[in-house]
Amino acid sequence: MRFLQAYPKEVKVFLIASLINATGSALMWPLVTMYVFDELGRSMKDAGFVLLVQSLGGIAGQLLGGSLYHKVGVNRLIVGALAMNALTLFALPWASGSWSMFILVMGLMGLFNSLSLPAIQAFIGFRFAEQRGELFNIIYVSNNIGVALGTALSGFLGNYMLSFVLNGVTSAVFAGFFFVYLRKVGTAPPHEKVQKKQHAEISGWKLMGHTRIYLYMAIGSMFLLIGNSIWNTGVSPFIISQGWSRQFYGFLWTLNGILIFAAQPLVSLIKRWFAETSTAQMTASAVFYLGGYAVILFMPSYPGLLLAMVLATLGEMLISPAMPSFISEHAARSAPFYLGLSGGIGAVGRVIGPYLMGIQFDRGGLAPTGWLACAMAVLSVAFFAVHAYINRSAVRLERNTA
Repeated sequence: MRFLQAYPKEVKVFLIASLINATGSALMWPLVTMYVFDELGRSMKDAGFVLLVQSLGGIAGQLLGGSLYHKVGVNRLIVGALAMNALTLFALPWASGSWSMFILVMGLMGLFNSLSLPAIQAFIGFRFAEQRGELFNIIYVSNNIGVALGTALSGFLGNYMLSFVLNGVTSAVFAGFFFVYLRKVGTAPPHEKVQKKQHAEISGWKLMGHTRIYLYMAIGSMFLLIGNSIWNTGVSPFIISQGWSRQFYGFLWTLNGILIFAAQPLVSLIKRWFAETSTAQMTASAVFYLGGYAVILFMPSYPGLLLAMVLATLGEMLISPAMPSFISEHAARSAPFYLGLSGGIGAVGRVIGPYLMGIQFDRGGLAPTGWLACAMAVLSVAFFAVHAYINRSAVRLERNTA
């Protein structure tokens, strides 16, 4: 990865730590449903409820993390959240003896895991302002490599508790890394200290009034995540109902992981040709997702699913760095708040998506889920286009006023 030579050593160290943490996190998420069903002897309905509680905790963590960034301080917020996340993971073996306690710990895990996300994104945006767009993308790729490694390793370990404890260890190590790293490099560039003096603390309610920065973008992201539930709650049962091997579903995500790394040159071309700005990248992302869902709808075959995954992955690669990059560029010192707020609104789609897709699949199989996913993508395109138009108009107005 020769392109990393252009970045300072502190960036490379951060990327390695992020990859290790992502690997540890991926040890757990594929096993939760199997653990509840197999080890605890609960129903799939119970497993779904646990994931719902964890997701709701994640939404609360996103919102709270963005609000606390300047009040608590980036060091205490990130290190504290990661340390508490490690403690909840270590508590899982003990909590498994009580169903109510297990649900509570899973909810806290979702809370603490997401609490650090807007803070880490805001730190990158503040610390590396000149290179943040590129860095958001590199970190996204690095984390996905970690997810691929962790998912593969979870299957190799074959032990639930060992996977949970190893995840706790990587989270604790990441907390220790940030404790040392932030003390060494500082929490912000020099101009941030000046910025802090110039800006009085603004209430969250007042910040929420600036809807052009976050609202339409966040709603567009929410619709995308509703549509993206088709993979777990539409494609997965479709493959089983067709009598195909379960490995066919795993191959789709293997393809996803390979593309996130290998298709970077193609995504760079897409950005250069017709999606140069972060707002254009969001709209283009939704168009690619729409194309993927349409392929699922009209080509309900395995080659069709492979092509759909290619298109959806290109959409994912465009939007993942674009949203934090846009907020970091336009929200200045309030970026942590908007990162948490937009992330929380978008995550609602991850909560309700599986339920809506499940209803559609029960009604008629893959086709109704395809129609719903396409409808969600169309709405997403519309909201991202509105977001781009409003912000373009605001910039024009500011220039004319100046």
